[in-house]
Amino acid sequence: MQKFAFSLLLILCGIITNAQSKFDGLDMNMSNLSRLSDAKTRSISPENFTGEKGKGALADPIKQKGQRNVANAANEADELGTGWKVNPFIIINPKETFTIAEIDGSGAIQHIWMTPTGNWQFSVIRFYWDDEKTPSVEAPIGAFFGMAWNTYAPMNSLAMTVNPGSAFNSYWKMPFRKKCKITVENINPDEAMRLYYQVDYTLTTVGDDEAYFHAQYRRSNPNKGSLHTILDGVKGKGQYVGTYMALGTRNNGWWGEGEIKFFMDGDKDNATIVGTGTEDYFCGSYNFENKAKKQYEEFSTPYAGLHQVIRPDGLYVSQQRFGMYRWHIQDPIRFDSDLKVTIQDLGWRQGGYLPQESDIITVAYWYQREPHGAFPKLPAKAEIEIH
Repeated sequence: MQKFAFSLLLILCGIITNAQSKFDGLDMNMSNLSRLSDAKTRSISPENFTGEKGKGALADPIKQKGQRNVANAANEADELGTGWKVNPFIIINPKETFTIAEIDGSGAIQHIWMTPTGNWQFSVIRFYWDDEKTPSVEAPIGAFFGMAWNTYAPMNSLAMTVNPGSAFNSYWKMPFRKKCKITVENINPDEAMRLYYQVDYTLTTVGDDEAYFHAQYRRSNPNKGSLHTILDGVKGKGQYVGTYMALGTRNNGWWGEGEIKFFMDGDKDNATIVGTGTEDYFCGSYNFENKAKKQYEEFSTPYAGLHQVIRPDGLYVSQQRFGMYRWHIQDPIRFDSDLKVTIQDLGWRQGGYLPQESDIITVAYWYQREPHGAFPKLPAKAEIEIH
């Protein structure tokens, strides 16, 4: 009996030791913030392009004045010296791509903050993990952060926040094993953009069970066949973790009767997971309506929200537009081999459903093992532009 008890104790100690060894600083919450880790915290910004230890705020406004993307605030800081606010932003010229972060080693991005000037849809962000040639994330910055209509609205959720006046924040965990590269392309041929940003990350070991973060942009304008594809062509094992959708109506009345469908692991004509309506999927009900005020009511919660309602102004803003999100943080949709996600574009008219041709923009967020399937080609500037 004593021998059995001792063996059991060794097994339990092994389990505990293994659990502790897996704690590497990737997953932090209120319950484990006090636990120590050997992970190294780093941050990349225009004041430290490489994130190297002890290499921040080295730009000299005098010696480097006038050089591109070095000491961009030289005029404002010409009476200051090294270590002051000398280079807080970068300038990306028309049709230029700038690498805002390039990290060697294993670790994870834990937070991104940025605020771009100009049209938010004309700045395209891309993420590359390890040695891949095609991005795992590709979307206009505005759409990626839930602002596809190029108009500010507050968003307060666990995965994303958008704060006054145009502060975009991502808290999605993004592991990598060999390398991480993030680029921003200015697709506007006529105007340079200014970008303030900070990429906060950790350098640490990454477990075998960690998948790679992906995000994909799509737009149907106008939508055809009353069906919008949110995501298709995903191959491999992973989990779907979120949807952002912007919808512009072309008709009066209620627009959100459409059902979302998740086709997974060999589903063909019939999906495994089917919702009951658009507002239901985004965790609202009955038209998102405040019955007392007879108005759509915006809301923004940790996991879901209708955070943006753009109302007609009686002049040039003639159509209603909406922005909403649903994060599958507590309820990820897991798949083993493949995934396709669609949403119906249905409204309501007297006596029945109304097939619509809405303007629909979506960004799908998911994790999977690499390699990922081919993304559809990103639409040209004219098709991304908001009118």
